Amino acid sequence: METMEETISGAIVRAFFAKLQGSLALDVGIVGAGPSGLVAARCLAKAGLKVAVFESKLAPGGGTWGGGMLFNEVVVQDDAAPILHDFGIRTQPLGNGYHTLDSVEMASGLIFGARQAGATIFNAMSVEDICVREGKVCGLVVNWCPVRRLDMHVDPIVFTARAVLDGTGHPSEIVRKAVDKAGLKVDSPTGGIMGEKPMWMEDGERTTVANTKRLYPGLYASGMAANNVQGGFRMGPIFGGMLKSGQKVAQLILEDLR
Repeated sequence: METMEETISGAIVRAFFAKLQGSLALDVGIVGAGPSGLVAARCLAKAGLKVAVFESKLAPGGGTWGGGMLFNEVVVQDDAAPILHDFGIRTQPLGNGYHTLDSVEMASGLIFGARQAGATIFNAMSVEDICVREGKVCGLVVNWCPVRRLDMHVDPIVFTARAVLDGTGHPSEIVRKAVDKAGLKVDSPTGGIMGEKPMWMEDGERTTVANTKRLYPGLYASGMAANNVQGGFRMGPIFGGMLKSGQKVAQLILEDLR
């Protein structure tokens, strides 16, 4: 007779490997479970695409959790609030074009909404490389984050993807691999990564959406990753541009894949 320990451990192993096996060939692989990546994941999954999000930290949600300087409140503009409401996340109107909201509710709500739509989220996984075939980015090379941090010599595995989204925030980690390692010329003023400019909230919010684009066949960037590539300004604890960036990039990917 199977013991309770065997039942529980076996259930976890079988369920996880079914999830892993089902994600090895993706429509969209998203790197970074911040606001733009989670909004994009929900939109794409709701459209019927097979989507997986890879997050290096244990807790998805990106830089949302702490709000501004650990005051766990954030701000969004009026035109971005409906995106949050679609997730069931509550906002408090300020009456001057802005809303405040609890950052913990925002982070947890975005995660839950992406999962409920059908996107798979893998946490504590590090994307260490990309796959490029015949002039197109077509996959992600993935390892456990602790393996990378401990510098253990353990080979990764590959997830193929028809589209790859860099939602890694300020470092633009995936685009950097494309530029520095693969030698790709991306759609930016220099063909490379321009680097993020200092804080300017108003312009940073605008350019976060404007800079959201396809950078190379199969490769896209959203949120602060997009701003970093194009040389946009930092915007701080206001998240409307991030949310609208995720919505925009999902539409771009849908149009390209269809």
